[in-house]
Amino acid sequence: MNNFLLISLVWVAALGVDKVLGEAARWHPLVGFGRLAAGIERQCNRSAPAGVKRLQGLGCWCVLVLPPVIAIAYLDYLLLQLSGALSVGLHIAVLYWAVGWQSLREHIAPIGEALTVGDLDEARRRVGYLVSRDTEGLSAEQILSAGLETTLENSSDALFASLFFYAVAGPAGVVLQRLTNTLDAMWGYRNSRYQYFGWWAARSDDVCNFIPAQLTALGFSILAGSRWGLRCWIQQGWRWKSINAGSVMASGAAALGLNLGGAASYHGAAVLRPALGHGEAPAIGDLARSVKLVNSQLAIWIGLMMVLGLGAGLYTELGLRL
Repeated sequence: MNNFLLISLVWVAALGVDKVLGEAARWHPLVGFGRLAAGIERQCNRSAPAGVKRLQGLGCWCVLVLPPVIAIAYLDYLLLQLSGALSVGLHIAVLYWAVGWQSLREHIAPIGEALTVGDLDEARRRVGYLVSRDTEGLSAEQILSAGLETTLENSSDALFASLFFYAVAGPAGVVLQRLTNTLDAMWGYRNSRYQYFGWWAARSDDVCNFIPAQLTALGFSILAGSRWGLRCWIQQGWRWKSINAGSVMASGAAALGLNLGGAASYHGAAVLRPALGHGEAPAIGDLARSVKLVNSQLAIWIGLMMVLGLGAGLYTELGLRL
């Protein structure tokens, strides 16, 4: 079996496990990692000059991220010496641990259900599990916009980025990407506490996820089936405060034919954000449409990888015969 077919096999197997089991209810590695990171940050993020705090943040990032990456790479090497099947099993387990697609879908569905029956308080509570913005007082349209934006953004962070890094760097790459993204979510804020300490966490995530985010945005732009996908991706996404999140959300919104973005409140401060996408205001049914959009791109990724694998296999066979 060539590498392309192996990659597609691991992708499908890990996503299948994710579909059946969902996110681990107990003993999820990222939960333990998050608690460890929070404890280290409390001990190390002390008052100091900006340059020192940057070094503190970089040092803590290295202590938290590098040992697991090296350990997984070494474990994979050892298992491969024993059995290819054991190595593949590790690959599937690590990728399953990293992707959070089923979990995201399970969190998105109750938002639409609450809005359908007019329970705005429940919808606000549900969307509050997924976003960092203030949710108290959100209108139904703002709740929908928040849910759609997080679905599109997290499709890159917690799904396509993990698939990409597995394809290019194996299980160690998956661990690097997922831990980097987790620390950015915890420390990557531009406030008094994290502006300097979280600098490396934010910048490393920007670099790490740039290519996966742009590939995801490209996929959404193609699925948009019009010029708006590409136009929103470049003109809106690349000017967003985060080029990675902006690219994915703008192109995804255009593919759905929706207007997202706009005013939001973060930690009590109102922020007027630029528009994302092109089209109508979101409706309840658009939450399910956003999930279908991500699934469509996922099918394309898997299909392309399988085609590459079959093509490589045919090329090898013909070369051997010649």
